[in-house]
Amino acid sequence: MKYNDLIPEFLVANMECSKNFYINLLGFKLEYERPEDKFLFLSLGGAQLMLEEATIEAKSDLSHPLGKGANFSLHVDNVEYIYARCQKTNYPIKRDLEIRTFRVGDAYVVDKEFALLDPDGYYWRIVG
Repeated sequence: MKYNDLIPEFLVANMECSKNFYINLLGFKLEYERPEDKFLFLSLGGAQLMLEEATIEAKSDLSHPLGKGANFSLHVDNVEYIYARCQKTNYPIKRDLEIRTFRVGDAYVVDKEFALLDPDGYYWRIVG
């Protein structure tokens, strides 16, 4: 496996809850895990992500939502499918699916996207 040059690692409060969110809801693939460390390595397309369940000591220092001020964009091939799955499971959506246009230099980029928080409050924009 080739590792990306930058791979975010999130501390999470409950690994099973986070694992369900990233794998079953967003569609990440479990590349490997170390259950003894409560650690997962995930991928989706060209994205890679590590999750580690915070220790009891670390949990006492964390306040929800985690990742305050961070905004993660995940480009997917099936944004409408993921959005529909979120709706079907009644997962809270922060911003509904919409078409957005952005200027990039002299060109414009048009994307469909929606936003949601993971179980620990990390902000995700799902873009397709």
